Amino acid sequence: MRTLFQKGWRPVLVLILLFFIWEFCTKIFDIPKWLLPAPSQVITEAISGWSVYAGHLASTGKLIITGFIIGSSIGILVAIGLHLIPFLREAFYPLLIISQNIPTIVLAPLLVIWFGFGMLPKIIVITLVCFFPITVALLDGFRQTNRDLLYYMQMAGASKQQIFWKLEWPHALPSLFSGLKISATYSVMGAVISEWLGAGKGIGVYMTLASSAFRTDRVFVAIFLIIATSLLFFAIIIALEKRVIKWKREEGNGNESA
Repeated sequence: MRTLFQKGWRPVLVLILLFFIWEFCTKIFDIPKWLLPAPSQVITEAISGWSVYAGHLASTGKLIITGFIIGSSIGILVAIGLHLIPFLREAFYPLLIISQNIPTIVLAPLLVIWFGFGMLPKIIVITLVCFFPITVALLDGFRQTNRDLLYYMQMAGASKQQIFWKLEWPHALPSLFSGLKISATYSVMGAVISEWLGAGKGIGVYMTLASSAFRTDRVFVAIFLIIATSLLFFAIIIALEKRVIKWKREEGNGNESA
């Protein structure tokens, strides 16, 4: 954590510099607020408008967490199934790749037509953008299992179940968390896109209403909320990864000391 803070000041410094340039340009060129508000105006709106967007933020947060949990669970189960059953992998893996070539913004209206404007189509959108990175990352993790250890366990008479849970699954955990970190950011994007299609609450709704009213300051507030939510979610996954995969960190420290 200390190393993160030591290295993290550079991008923070760059962001502060960009905000100063942004503020300076809006004042010098007298840019209208509805066209490009100054950072100070965006911050003022973010503070004063908390009561306006707090409910939207809570609604989006609930949607993100629900969709991410469902999408991650499906992604893990699909990866395990494709790994343990080679026939399924040969039959369905190409279809998984094809499914990701369909733009979410195109598929989403069809989901609304089929399932209405409730929670279900929004959860499906988030699930679709979440499960694929997890499935692909976990399958790669299974394939990267140490061959020598695998042959050793097979010669020792270990069953397929023992090999999976004691060797393949632990070695695939770093890859799994890589997929989770990607899906964490995708889930936020999927939630906002799904809210654009038709919802009563959410950051996507807040952004749409602000854009229609030419409240550009509120649009920027929504953008910063989306970025902050993605970073927070990403940080939670990293913290969870450090607690779960302690052996990987200890192994890395051992290599460094050697």
